[in-house]
Amino acid sequence: MRGNRIAADSAITALAPLVWGSTYLVTTEFLPPDRPLLAATVRALPAGLILLAIGRTLPRGHWWWRAAMLGTLNIGAFLYLLFVAAYHLPGGVAALVMAVQPTVVLALSALLLKERITVTHASACALGIAGVALLALTPRAGLDAVGVGAGLLGAVSMATGIVLTKRWGRPIGVGVLTFTGWQLSFGGILLLPVTLIGEGLPDAVDGRHLAGFAYLGLIGALLAYAVWFRGVERLPALTVSVLGFASPLAATALGYLVLDETLSPVQLAGALTVVAAVFLARPRTPKGREPSPPPPPPRRLRISRASRAARR
Repeated sequence: MRGNRIAADSAITALAPLVWGSTYLVTTEFLPPDRPLLAATVRALPAGLILLAIGRTLPRGHWWWRAAMLGTLNIGAFLYLLFVAAYHLPGGVAALVMAVQPTVVLALSALLLKERITVTHASACALGIAGVALLALTPRAGLDAVGVGAGLLGAVSMATGIVLTKRWGRPIGVGVLTFTGWQLSFGGILLLPVTLIGEGLPDAVDGRHLAGFAYLGLIGALLAYAVWFRGVERLPALTVSVLGFASPLAATALGYLVLDETLSPVQLAGALTVVAAVFLARPRTPKGREPSPPPPPPRRLRISRASRAARR
């Protein structure tokens, strides 16, 4: 059934933002301090090169500039801005700032994909932002102008990348892993010289740092982005974007479980509100409009040479 398939695709796609919700914890607890460019580069480039080696396929024709643009929006610019926000803001507040992404996706989908904005869609965006606000705006939440600006720009970058990915699709014969590898590689290559010039390499890297980089590269990039782009291809753009609200939920849960942070009744209400937003944004199949399976192909009758000769 189509409804079951959509539910399964939504659940699988939600795994990516759930993993990304751990970015804030890993950044503050495992990575070298004040290295957003290095963190973004190490997260993207090795994973992209691994996927390129597996796929052994490079872009052709206009897909060179398309892959470069998607790699910049979805990976290069977004990851850098994400880590700037993560270094300057508490995890929940950073997630709150970037929660404007579904609203940007909604507007761009109407402009570029000609999708109609419904009251349900607008309500899902508003509920999601309100829920993340209840999760993040605790009395101890700190605001920083640099972090807030980076979070907003990161949300716009990722939202634009989602809509363009939906508009362009991917080339025929190119798998999701290869398509993901193109974007991670372009994003990582874009970040590499900026990292070397702007930050340089850290004086010392210990085992804890290496574990953090390995997690972000293999789990947070290679696996999570492959799952994410699969979802972008199969689900409506707004649905995919709203599933990103799972990231602050994961960040809040990890803060409670790992960092001994407490959850207030207001935060629990925020979590339920976020779940309601995801439920509202789910794609629906109208009643009585369940698509029927395609008819079987016509059977081709084999006629022997003797039969053809007899007809003649």
